[in-house]
Amino acid sequence: MTFTPSTYRAGFAIGDETAAKRVVDMLNELFVEDEAAIAAFENPGGRWDVIMHFAAPPDQARIRDLVATATGDKIAENITFDTVEAKDWVKATLEDLVPVPAGRFVVHGQHDRARVPPNKLGIEIEAALAFGTGHHGTTRGCLLLLDHVLKAWRPQRVLDLGTGTGVLAIAAAKALQENVLASDIDPLSVRVAQENARLNGSGHLVQVIPATGFSAPQFAQAGPFDLVLANILANPLRQLATPMARHLAPSALVILSGLLTPQAASVISAYRARGLVPVRHLRIAGWSSLLLRNAG
Repeated sequence: MTFTPSTYRAGFAIGDETAAKRVVDMLNELFVEDEAAIAAFENPGGRWDVIMHFAAPPDQARIRDLVATATGDKIAENITFDTVEAKDWVKATLEDLVPVPAGRFVVHGQHDRARVPPNKLGIEIEAALAFGTGHHGTTRGCLLLLDHVLKAWRPQRVLDLGTGTGVLAIAAAKALQENVLASDIDPLSVRVAQENARLNGSGHLVQVIPATGFSAPQFAQAGPFDLVLANILANPLRQLATPMARHLAPSALVILSGLLTPQAASVISAYRARGLVPVRHLRIAGWSSLLLRNAG
């Protein structure tokens, strides 16, 4: 069994992404090495949560003083402290990962392999590698849009940008039986995606490369792309609009997600300025997934 020991947690909310990143950087400077793990996460309400994990019970007064140094007294006064109990995370994940249908696709764990209907395409993700399994609204939205696209069209040059566990690349490869290029900035994700592709019988079709944006030479070699899937975050999506447009074939389709619904308009504007027009907009649990067409 894969147990994690108890950890101790402190958290607070702050206004926006810029403030959250600044505070995380400042706190990392204030804590000694390996004393705390600190990260910021956007919540569906648009605010940002800063979470700190400690291996030992922290000195709460000291933590408030350090946070006050970074954020001011008001936020420091509202810090919450709790304990994350020891847990068998693989077992817990297996219990939570019920099969998720998305059009012709079903994302599932190994324990539910037999529950995939014969007329569906199963995508199996290891429970221990369960981030990005289709249970999040953004991944499911991308799969639903992919299914919609494939009902009327058969792209031949497909890219999954920021692949994570490889779910979208595997879905496209299994549905099309065509080669798919997938990339991620994180070396661990590259290994995980390649292993998941192999597990799903698509290892010979899915090529996974480490890359930041469109910097790797494989993009020019494999493109221009008929279909791009990018389930990332709103800010990187906006920044990638220009280089992505340069790698698209005429009339190419682009599926974008990883953005909260209030962020969709700014992402659409960034791509419309590069000649891409919106075709479809799915909203699932506060998250948006967009289908755009290259009209430039």
